[in-house]
Amino acid sequence: MESSIFTRAVRWPVVFQHSKMAQRGQDDPERYLFVDRAVVYNPATQADWTAKKLVWVPSERHGFEAASIREERGDEVLVELAENGKRAVVGKDDIQKMNPPKFSKVEDMAELTCLNEASVLHNLKERYYSGLIYTYSGLFCVVINPYKNLPIYSENIIEMYRGKKRHEMPPHIYAISETAYRCMLQDREDQSILCTGESGAGKTENTKKVIQYLAHVASSHKGRKDHNIPPDSPKPKPVKLQGELERQLLQANPILESFGNAKTVKNDNSSRFGKFIRINFDVTGYIVGANIETYLLEKSRAIRQAKDERTFHVFYQLLAGAGEHLKSDLLLEGFNSYRFLSNGNIPIPGQQDKDNFQETMEAMHIMSFSHEEILAMLKVVSSVLQFGNIVFKKERNTDQASMPENTAAQKLCHLLGMNVMEFTRAILTPRIKVGRDYVQKAQTKEQADFAVEALAKATYERLFRWLVHRINKALDRTKRQGASFIGILDIAGFEIFELNSFEQLCINYTNEKLQQLFNHTMFILEQEEYQREGIEWSFIDFGLDLQPCIDLIERPTNPPGILALLDEECWFPKATDKSFVEKVVQELGTHPKFQKPRQLKDKADFCIIHYAGRVDYKADEWLMKNMDPLNDNVATLLHQSTDKFVAELWKDVDRIVGLDQVAGMNETTFGSAYKTKKGMFRTVGQLYKESLTKLMATLRNTNPNFVRCIIPNHEKRAGKLDPHLVLDQLRCNGVLEGIRICRQGFPNRIVFQEFRQRYEILTPNAIPKGFMDGKQACERMIQALELDPNLFRIGQSKIFFRAGVLAHLEEERDLKITDIIIYFQAMCRGYLARKAFAKKQQQLSALKVLQRNCAAYLKLRHWQWWRLFTKVKPLLQVTRQEEELQAKDEELSKVKEKQTKVESELAEMERKHQQLLEEKNILAEQLQAETELCAEAEEMRARLAAKKQELEEILHDLEARVEEEEERNQTLQNEKKKMQSHIQDLEEQLDEEEGARQKLQLEKVTAEAKIKKMEEDILLLEDQNSKFLKEKKLLDDRVAEITTQLAEEEEKAKNLGKIKNKQEVMIVDLEERLKKEEKTRQELEKAKRKLDSETSDLQDQIAELQAQIDELKTQLAKKEEELQAAQTRNDEEVAQKNNALKQVRELQAQLAELQEDLESERLARTKAEKLKRDLSEELEALKTELEDTLDTTAAQQELRTKREQEVAELKKAIDEETRNHESQIQDMRQRHSTALEELSEQLEQTKRFKSNLEKCKQSQENTNRELANEVKGLQQVKVDLEHKRKKLEMQVQELTARVTEGEKSKSELADRSHKLQTELDNVSTLLEDAEKKGIKLAKDVASLESQLQDTQELLQEETRQKLNLSSRVRQLEEEKNGLQEQQEEEEEARRNLEKQLATLQAQLVETKKKLEDDVGTMEGLEEAKKKLQKDMECTAQRLEEKALAFDKLEKTKNRLQQELDDLMVDLDHQRQIVSNLEKKQKKFDQMLAEEKNISARFAEERDRAEAEAREKETKALSLARALDEALEAKEELERVNKQLRGEMEDLMSSKDDVGKNVHELEKSKRGMEQQLEEMKTQLEELEDELQATEDAKLRLEVNMQAMKAQFERDLQARDEQNEEKKRQLVKQVREMEAELEDERKQRALAIAAKKKMEMDLKDLEAQIEAANKARDEAIKQLRKLQAQMKDYQRELEEARASRDEIFAQSKENEKKLKSLEAEILQLQEDLAASERARRHAEQERDELADEISNSASGKSALLEEKRRLEARIAQLEEELEEEQSNMELLNDRFRKTTMQVDGLTLELSGERSAAQKSENARQQLERQNKELKAKLQELEGSVKSKFKAAITALEAKIIQLEEQLEQEAKERAAANKIVRRTEKKLKEVFMQVEDERRHADQYKEQMEKANSRMKQLKRQLEEAEEEAQRANANRRKLQRELEDATEASEGLSREVNTLKSRLRRGGPISFSSSRSGRRQLPVEGASLELSDDDGGGVSESKPAETNETSPPPQPE
Repeated sequence: MESSIFTRAVRWPVVFQHSKMAQRGQDDPERYLFVDRAVVYNPATQADWTAKKLVWVPSERHGFEAASIREERGDEVLVELAENGKRAVVGKDDIQKMNPPKFSKVEDMAELTCLNEASVLHNLKERYYSGLIYTYSGLFCVVINPYKNLPIYSENIIEMYRGKKRHEMPPHIYAISETAYRCMLQDREDQSILCTGESGAGKTENTKKVIQYLAHVASSHKGRKDHNIPPDSPKPKPVKLQGELERQLLQANPILESFGNAKTVKNDNSSRFGKFIRINFDVTGYIVGANIETYLLEKSRAIRQAKDERTFHVFYQLLAGAGEHLKSDLLLEGFNSYRFLSNGNIPIPGQQDKDNFQETMEAMHIMSFSHEEILAMLKVVSSVLQFGNIVFKKERNTDQASMPENTAAQKLCHLLGMNVMEFTRAILTPRIKVGRDYVQKAQTKEQADFAVEALAKATYERLFRWLVHRINKALDRTKRQGASFIGILDIAGFEIFELNSFEQLCINYTNEKLQQLFNHTMFILEQEEYQREGIEWSFIDFGLDLQPCIDLIERPTNPPGILALLDEECWFPKATDKSFVEKVVQELGTHPKFQKPRQLKDKADFCIIHYAGRVDYKADEWLMKNMDPLNDNVATLLHQSTDKFVAELWKDVDRIVGLDQVAGMNETTFGSAYKTKKGMFRTVGQLYKESLTKLMATLRNTNPNFVRCIIPNHEKRAGKLDPHLVLDQLRCNGVLEGIRICRQGFPNRIVFQEFRQRYEILTPNAIPKGFMDGKQACERMIQALELDPNLFRIGQSKIFFRAGVLAHLEEERDLKITDIIIYFQAMCRGYLARKAFAKKQQQLSALKVLQRNCAAYLKLRHWQWWRLFTKVKPLLQVTRQEEELQAKDEELSKVKEKQTKVESELAEMERKHQQLLEEKNILAEQLQAETELCAEAEEMRARLAAKKQELEEILHDLEARVEEEEERNQTLQNEKKKMQSHIQDLEEQLDEEEGARQKLQLEKVTAEAKIKKMEEDILLLEDQNSKFLKEKKLLDDRVAEITTQLAEEEEKAKNLGKIKNKQEVMIVDLEERLKKEEKTRQELEKAKRKLDSETSDLQDQIAELQAQIDELKTQLAKKEEELQAAQTRNDEEVAQKNNALKQVRELQAQLAELQEDLESERLARTKAEKLKRDLSEELEALKTELEDTLDTTAAQQELRTKREQEVAELKKAIDEETRNHESQIQDMRQRHSTALEELSEQLEQTKRFKSNLEKCKQSQENTNRELANEVKGLQQVKVDLEHKRKKLEMQVQELTARVTEGEKSKSELADRSHKLQTELDNVSTLLEDAEKKGIKLAKDVASLESQLQDTQELLQEETRQKLNLSSRVRQLEEEKNGLQEQQEEEEEARRNLEKQLATLQAQLVETKKKLEDDVGTMEGLEEAKKKLQKDMECTAQRLEEKALAFDKLEKTKNRLQQELDDLMVDLDHQRQIVSNLEKKQKKFDQMLAEEKNISARFAEERDRAEAEAREKETKALSLARALDEALEAKEELERVNKQLRGEMEDLMSSKDDVGKNVHELEKSKRGMEQQLEEMKTQLEELEDELQATEDAKLRLEVNMQAMKAQFERDLQARDEQNEEKKRQLVKQVREMEAELEDERKQRALAIAAKKKMEMDLKDLEAQIEAANKARDEAIKQLRKLQAQMKDYQRELEEARASRDEIFAQSKENEKKLKSLEAEILQLQEDLAASERARRHAEQERDELADEISNSASGKSALLEEKRRLEARIAQLEEELEEEQSNMELLNDRFRKTTMQVDGLTLELSGERSAAQKSENARQQLERQNKELKAKLQELEGSVKSKFKAAITALEAKIIQLEEQLEQEAKERAAANKIVRRTEKKLKEVFMQVEDERRHADQYKEQMEKANSRMKQLKRQLEEAEEEAQRANANRRKLQRELEDATEASEGLSREVNTLKSRLRRGGPISFSSSRSGRRQLPVEGASLELSDDDGGGVSESKPAETNETSPPPQPE
């Protein structure tokens, strides 16, 4: 029942109540609420945790102790205890992981990363010792009783929690109340707070704290003024009679406590009832009413109490606090004069009953109880005590009870308003209805005592019910309707005593339902959380886990539950508790949650397995407790009492169970009166079930909040915590069940910011600098951490982890921090050591100088000249002259420095002058080129115009689309508005309907109350009606009886004569029958003797059969051992085979990659040769052009020589690289060949082992079948004897049931081991898939590289693959042949079995003959009976042993379950490793791609350098510097290349690590198998007593020799097959080696032609990438190019026509030249401006190049900048050339026509604007790279000062160039040449375009071929995978068959062993028919002492038995 040592709010100030001293501020309340985080985040504890590998170890004293792992020894671990340093050996299963110190004293235990019992207990203990009594555990709030006053319940604390969310404040009951209140107001959803726990845990106190909080927070405005004082202060001021509602709600507690609470051993103020307080609130959140429902009042406490316990407080309060006047009115006496006060007056420490009585009376006045009501209640209380003082005595001669003294009865009747005489008559001789009549039956003393006690209990219970109803009436406010409510459930928690009764069943049933509600709500909340965060999660309703146990208790039918069976038994006559237990066992014996008592000596009647554990129940007096019978005579007197209050209490008197029903239960009389009242009364179980269903219905409609109260110790001591007691309560309260549910999902959640802050140290470079969203940052961190996706989920605001992941991250973080700190310390120490060393060195040198000076001084000090020198030296002026000389020397040196500076400046100026002159010449040449560029600018303008038109068209289309989209958007917005309005309407309707629903609910409640009242009235009327009818019937019956008596008197006289005659005839018949009976008796004796002889024969038969069975058992035992050995071999071979296959696949993939590389290199070689020829031709052409166009100066020759030297150096470097590459490839091939040979050897070994295992399996299957057939034959022989042994069968079945349960558990363990094996197989398959993916990726890369392969090579690959497939097909055919041979061998074995069967049948015929010859005697049977009795005792002992063994098996089962969980975690780790490998593979691919990009860039740079060399050798000096830098970059790239190769080799080695991981998995698998074998050995040790006899050894040896011979033949055949396969494999390997040697030769030939190989390869790769990217866009580009080409052709034709016209008109236009010269001057000025811009850019270029070459530190970063600037310079130069060409054309056209000149000027300005636009666009693209832009700006800023001086110099040069323009006019002839060149270039462009078209077509064809080839390869791959899957399926089938065979053999061995044990002890034999429908053969050696009737029965049943074919079904 409920209890609490916690303080009562009004009267029991012990616990949870804030004291006055606390209020004065002596104790800080925050200390009991907030955790000191500084202690939690202590780095020392963190380091200690990581260093020691701390775990939890079970301890008897502390529950669990911290220990560090020292050594692992198989299943056991050596640990060192942290507390005392002792070492201990602990099983692996008993160890539990420890959380990091970060999680110490965590407020919500669901956040713990290691969720286990030890961690939960430790967290609660740490918090409790720190004064923190509240802790969250998911949905639970766990409270531990502090047993002292805590200052955490003041109004300040209430205000602190008011309006706060749960996570914002520390755990508290106020936080739970606040969340419930806020949810009710916001969501308009009813709330409930469920407080459960043991007696004394503090449930009632916490309930009061909830009511206190709600009364403070939700009180009305009037009430709030009064509530400035705490509502539950220890001494409230007197209040008016009609108090405010909130005060009344608080004052209901003292009344209920005085009437319903009592002192127990555990608790001074224990609630002995459960209650559900429902507080109603209005819409604004104010309290408008309340209602209280009670459950299971412990009414038996009113009549008797245990030692040191009290009855209900009200009795003591009344006796202590009543005044004299009241005592006389209530007839009260002293404490010791009442029998029902068993222990007299026991005071409560710190409490005064007198004061408490006054407080109770005051509370009643506040609740507006009237004086009459209070007096009537106290009268009933006094009467209950008076019931106990009535004394009965037994009369001398009879059992009848008598009342010698009736003073107590008179007092009682005075108090209850009854007549004394009627009361004594009703008690001593009550009227009981028997049949139709009422009879006065005298009661015994025991019956009278029972009746009085029952009446006392019933009276008090009715008083308590009335009191609750009256309080509800006072608290109910009908004026203000409640909108919603908060319900507070205060009910006892789960109870497990040694023996539990009916009350415990009800309580545990309630807790099962509440736990189911918790599981269901937790499931829903988890679902909402995961949905809100957008997480994928397969939902499981954990509430369904508890349904079987609930069904076992409450189910009405199919099969009926315990309560239904109890009600059913209550209706039956002669029903007893024993019959009820038998019925329960019969109906529910097979239920998984039901158990029979384990031992025969057990006191318990049955056991139920609840969620909290196994509970034993004793069914004593359950029927009486369920019916709750009363003396209905006294009940009617009470109903008719003169006291209205008593009559009101007993108004439902007709519903009680009367004495006639009880009489019917105990005796045979069971009258019809009971049947008439069948519908009237209802049992306690039914009522309780109904009230519970109503409670659960209301709770399900609410949002529940769970509070679990825990008692820390039974001594009521503060600061002490008993760990085992707390663990039991956590289990019972469902906290551990909740944690189990948490473990299934993602229990650990961290906000993104916290995760990033704590674990960013593990991923230093993952998050870039600057702002980043928390979710993105966490995603990047997770990617960098490379966690398995199964271990985490990323939500919207949090990141979720599975249990244990955060602990792993904490470990990694600690290791990282320790590494950083160690490195930091090392640096610091190094710095300090170096500093100290330098200081010592300086000291040493100073010491040497001092020593030297001292020695010199010691030598000179006595020398006279030295003394003279020291005295004279200051007087001389020579020293001053030296100083002057020194000054002069310094001046001279300064002058010299200035001179050198001036000279260097002069030299620099001269050098600059020369540079400017050179630049002047260069600019002169560039001016010519600019005239050419002008023409090109015109062409560019035309192109841009065309592009502009296209873009405009696209723009129009886009605008049209935008308009359409806007229209759609408008329509959608209109629809959205409509929908919103519709939704608003619906919401309004919903609100209206909600209001209507609430009104209807209220109306429903009122209507139900009215209906109840009406029903009660109807029942009363019906009762009155039935009474009247009964009286009427009685009168009618009396009249009829008087008339019938007269008629009967007359008839009797007539009948007497007739009867006399009949009697005489009957005597004659009886004499005849006597004679017949004697004859039949003699016949029966004869039959009896025959049966005795038959039984003796049968016993002999059984003895022989037992001998045969013993032989079979020995055979089976040996076979089992062989089978186990074969299984272990098979598993090892399978593992080896899998490893070998994986290695073969890897090597095959590597070989394929190498072949593809070879082929790609061949292609590249051919392409390189072609390109070499092309390049040589181009070089020759360029040489000729250079000789034609340029002057061969000395400077150019020097440049050419330099270029040739650089090219030669590049060639040498490339040659060296190719040689290194080839050597590496040769090494790789050698390694692959060796690995292939090793794998082939391993494959051959595995095949041999496999064949051996298959042979073993066949032989085992044959032997199993033989044994099964033999057993079947034996069963068929003995079918006729089954029916004689039914009695013993039942006993044997009960004994074997538990053995079978043990076997079932063993089989389940075996199944689990098989599941683990399958999971390991799945892991291996996943690894294979990962490897396949890696191979596929590699193949994809190779296929991209080898797109340009010849069709012949593709055909060769196909033929090779076909050969491989054909070899696989041959292997499969060979396996098929092997299987066929196995089948033939099995058929031969079957024939042998049939022969053996025939021999066995012959033996059986012989045994039958022997049985017929033998004759047994009765004495032998009697002896056998005695033996059987002894055997029964032995079996009972053995059963106990089995039970112990079963317990051990259960422990091992739990251990295996935990191991399974650990293995699942390991599996996740393995998956994580696989994912890491995949990521490494991706990284490797990325690195490869980067290397290719780098090489491509290098190639492009080289091409640009060569092009610039051909076109502009005038810029040789600047380009030479660039080439030097390019060479340096190349060297860096080579270094990077070497590093990448090293990483590639590392990756190749890391692949082997995967194999190691697989080996580790296989080791763990073997470890599991070893554990399984150990389990099997344990089982065999238990059954070692039942070994076979030595008689059958010879036969078995013969059989074994024959089997061994067969085995050897099979082995030889398999070895031959394996050798053939090995030869084939060796041939294949040799062929492969030959191919490899051919390839090596080809490679050696290719070395000579591979000088430019890598350069060409890079070009090809770039081309392939370009082709892949531009595959889709190639057609569009071609079309555009064609259109452009047409435009060019048109423009060319127009240019030619215009040229002709210009020549014709040139003569005419010469005259107009003079007028146009002014315009030419303007154009020249424009040209000069463009030249200035160009020079500005060139100067920038030169200076930047100088700075880049000077700054060696920033070289690598500025390389790309330099390239971009060079490209920009090239563009500017091209623009200059275009402008020069335009100028020449314009000069020609100026001479011809003014009109054309005007047009050309306009076009030129347009072209300039277009050029500027293109320049702007290019600059925008460049701006995208922020870092480069910044660097450029810095460089520009540094160079600006230099630019100003250069600009002035360039302006001077421009003036000179303008003078040279006049000379340029003369050189117009050169323009004609340029035109011709442009025509030639155009033709070349046409040719190039056509070549590109052809190339594109060729690429497309090659792509299509490659795609088709890829598809073919994929199909072949899929076929090969399907074949592999089929082979795997076959292998699994074989494994399953082997497992089935082992299971069958195990079953047979069990049966045989049981048979042996029973035969040895002469017990009954039973063949369990679990597999093959075998029948049981019970042998009854018991005495067959047959009576005459029995003998007859036997003779009659014999033919029936012979005809019967199927025995009755037997329970398994």
